[in-house]
Amino acid sequence: MRTYAGHSTAEASNALYRTNLAKGQTGLSVAFDLPTQTGYDPDSPLAKGEVGKVGVPVQHLGEMRKLFNEIPLTTMNTSMTINATAMWLLAMYQVAAEEQNPGIEPAEVAKQLAGTTQNDIIKEYLSRGTYVFPPEQSLRLISDMISYTVNYIPKWNPINICSYHLQEAGATPVQEIAYAMCTAIAVLDAVKAAGQVSDEDFEKTVGRISFFVNAGVRFVEEMCKMRAFVELWDEITRERYGVQDPKMRRFRYGVQVNSLGLTEAQPENNVQRIVLEMLAVTLSKNARARAVQLPAWNEALGLPRPWDQQWSLRLQQVLAFESDLLEYGDIFDGSPVIEAKVQELIDGAKAEIDRVQAMGGAIAAVDSGYMKSELVASHARRRASIEAGNEIIVGVNKFDTTEPSPLTANLDDAIMTADPKAEQAALDSLNAWKAGRDQAAVDKALADLAAAAKTDENLMSYTLAAARAGATTGEWAGTLRQVFGEFRAPTGVSGAVGVAEAGAGLAAVRERVKATGEELGGRLRVLIGKPGLDGHSNGAEQIAVRARDAGFEVIYQGIRLTPEQIVSAAVAEDVHMLGLSILSGSHMELVPDVLDLLKKEGLEDLPVIVGGIIPESDGIKLKEMGVAAVFTPKDFGLNDIMDGFVDVIRKANGLA
Repeated sequence: MRTYAGHSTAEASNALYRTNLAKGQTGLSVAFDLPTQTGYDPDSPLAKGEVGKVGVPVQHLGEMRKLFNEIPLTTMNTSMTINATAMWLLAMYQVAAEEQNPGIEPAEVAKQLAGTTQNDIIKEYLSRGTYVFPPEQSLRLISDMISYTVNYIPKWNPINICSYHLQEAGATPVQEIAYAMCTAIAVLDAVKAAGQVSDEDFEKTVGRISFFVNAGVRFVEEMCKMRAFVELWDEITRERYGVQDPKMRRFRYGVQVNSLGLTEAQPENNVQRIVLEMLAVTLSKNARARAVQLPAWNEALGLPRPWDQQWSLRLQQVLAFESDLLEYGDIFDGSPVIEAKVQELIDGAKAEIDRVQAMGGAIAAVDSGYMKSELVASHARRRASIEAGNEIIVGVNKFDTTEPSPLTANLDDAIMTADPKAEQAALDSLNAWKAGRDQAAVDKALADLAAAAKTDENLMSYTLAAARAGATTGEWAGTLRQVFGEFRAPTGVSGAVGVAEAGAGLAAVRERVKATGEELGGRLRVLIGKPGLDGHSNGAEQIAVRARDAGFEVIYQGIRLTPEQIVSAAVAEDVHMLGLSILSGSHMELVPDVLDLLKKEGLEDLPVIVGGIIPESDGIKLKEMGVAAVFTPKDFGLNDIMDGFVDVIRKANGLA
């Protein structure tokens, strides 16, 4: 039983963890901030506004010590949502555990560590966007970590193949199963090819692979999806890899239930959604989750408070300890309805797996943009179905009348805000850490890491040496950036298919876009920009696709751009409007920077709109700064948003 937590500072997160453990939580699920996830120290220009926002900053070993102060790591089960920098965070975690147990040999300490590093970089290229290195080099880091843990940390799950974010990015159940399996195949093939795990230990390697899935509100379909996952994984591991031990073929998974389906409108409805989604992964004993973490009811509004997290934990405890759910065998065995649906999902997933393998596997399907385009198109179809009313979202597109909610009577009190002093605290910690370390030892450790990265050696021992010497997160990642290079994943926007379901509303908007362009002497051009380190691009992609289909010329360059790069593109492309998408909570830092830069370029009249998880009070402040419009999750109608684009452009240009 977990809640996904971490924010502001290591000290504040440590206090939250110890409180949650005292309330009955049985494992830790650590959220890291975006600079930590993408390999930047808090003094990097790209880290501005992002420190401590969506997780805890851990820029060096000293912060890892603080994060787990008074939490014995040799008896704890810790899940770390970390991908591009997973090797680095695992190294610091191991060294922190060694320091907690000075009387035990380091190798013995490592054997006692239990937990999971997410370490699934393929889905980062497709959904979350916290990748750093190119796919081939990223797969090498994953393979090195898997080999190391199998040999030295046998209770550790080195990779948590994460279809959760694929569903968030628009995946159907068939796509979620297929792309997760394609990722697993790519990873296991890479480990086998590296030859760092003996043939007799390869079964153990397969047995250490775990999964992290998404459970949506369509109960029967989601429960059948899990049964399909179990059956297909058993088949792949037995037939492709020759795994004989049934325990090593077991589909071991944890789940976070669907955050995409949480609504800002009538957010109290999210509680029953969360319960239904939890049932989908617990009712079927033969496909039951090993670990469940639940979002809070108010996550579409902002950062949940400790009380909100407690409520989610209590939902699990009521199910586990008050109900009789866990006392019986699988109640769905023998159901013809369930068996037929499971087989339908398996057949569809196998066909999609075959398509990806024919392209050369998951890495090739990432490089070509195939999987990304498929997800963007699938998401576009779902959004259009919601707008057309074919898919009902209670409180959003039907039954939207509501009584005033006491839960959200004061929205500023209904969510938690990250400590505004967190960034300065992280900078102070970084400077103090660098001042107190042996710089020569750090330089040597990083030079050794760079040299090893140019060979086929396993990089885990070099990473451990860098952690012990006192290197920082940004220095470790920066060293490998110099050797491996960086990567910009395909956006999937140009290849995504438009949707007929957008209907008459889209046709009307197209007429307005065309007419306004003619009045202004050319086609309307909009720039969609994602400043900062926020890699959750699903919303920006859907806006870009619909804007293209509405007749706008769309400039969308993907994630992780500086305000300077975005403004430079706005100048070069001579756009009529600039749209900024920010979901990490850094809007109050990054938007003013963009507005200031536009003013310096003489473009203070260029209309700027902002979309994201933005509290109402922040939205008011942004408009006072000069932002033309603010869109949040309650603005679900993309055609209406497109209409709003035209309104903003017409007003900025003095058109009636």
